[in-house]
Amino acid sequence: MPENRSSIIRRTTSWSGRLLTAALALPLATALTTAPAVAAPASPTGAVLAGQTASVTLGDSYISGEAGRWKGNSVASGGSRAGTDRAWSGSAADPARIYGATHASGCDRSDVAEVRSAPTVAQVQINLACSGAVAENVFRAAAGGRSFKGEAPQADQLAAVAKQYSVKLVTLSIGGNDLGFADVIETCVADYLVWFSYCHDDQQGEVDARMPAAMAGVGKAVDEIRTVMAAAGYGSGDYRIVLQSYPSPIPRAAEIRYPESGWSRSDTGGCPLWNGDADWARDSLVPQISRSLAGVAAAKGVQFLDLADTLQGREVCSKATRQATSTSAPSATTSEWARFLDGGLNTSQGALQESLHPNYYGQLALGRCLTLLFARPSGNWACRNTAGQDAGGMYLTAK
Repeated sequence: MPENRSSIIRRTTSWSGRLLTAALALPLATALTTAPAVAAPASPTGAVLAGQTASVTLGDSYISGEAGRWKGNSVASGGSRAGTDRAWSGSAADPARIYGATHASGCDRSDVAEVRSAPTVAQVQINLACSGAVAENVFRAAAGGRSFKGEAPQADQLAAVAKQYSVKLVTLSIGGNDLGFADVIETCVADYLVWFSYCHDDQQGEVDARMPAAMAGVGKAVDEIRTVMAAAGYGSGDYRIVLQSYPSPIPRAAEIRYPESGWSRSDTGGCPLWNGDADWARDSLVPQISRSLAGVAAAKGVQFLDLADTLQGREVCSKATRQATSTSAPSATTSEWARFLDGGLNTSQGALQESLHPNYYGQLALGRCLTLLFARPSGNWACRNTAGQDAGGMYLTAK
């Protein structure tokens, strides 16, 4: 490595603290509040009439729309960041342009969140997911659920929605925060930047220890959705529940375009991981979580959507992609589809909690996956992209 350990510690002090409190945008420190009165969320297109069909999403940041602000990545130092910052108004950046009122709370429901990017599934698209949520934030309050970021538990919000609309699809993404995604990423980045050691050898055990309780929580979240829908008068054939897994935002080592040593992985690429840890995350951790979620889906009799390979070749630092520059605009076919880890030289770009989530392009792709799945009334499916194509090139394969 080009610098000794002391200089590395000094160099990283200014931003590693931010990373340790909000890495992977799955914030764990939140205030529990008294649940507000539950009201059906407004349709993103305005007033609606009762009885319209609805598609609803519940869960955490990977379905709330976190990072939808960004069209690819760039280390450009100002303005629209080489066209990647959709929040740029021409004179300033206003994240509320993308996340609306939920930017203030930190739920970060973007205008291109998965449900919003699948408009043909139902007449109304309703996003109840919130960045940082754990399974308990989905449960009804009467069943031990807890309010989060000033909002009632998501199942209680769903109860109000189910009475106002004809819900046809409920899609759930949950479990990542229960497994401690933030802890894993914090450890792996610190091991790369400071300690010169691998993280996967100890973090695998941490994930294994958390897995049973996390999956039990996911299963209960599914049960809570069913309870709410039955109480609203829905029969089992009136709507569908889909449980989805998580896409990997990091490529395997052989597909990373920056060298393992030096500073380009952190300061430019935003993927500060050792090769061994990148391979573990991409080919072991993410598939393990997908298999576990698939097991919950099978046990609960709901459809499963496997997203583990959805960003293949479009991940942060992937050799098949490039960053936008002042002379090379962002593009759905060449840009990364996930937000880089906002650190090093990039600390002034947006919020750290957006890091390592599907960005604008990735969320359009996830919306396409959901659209394709809705046309498959049964079976479990994996969604993948076609190299060199935009979200229109997404396709399903049977699991």
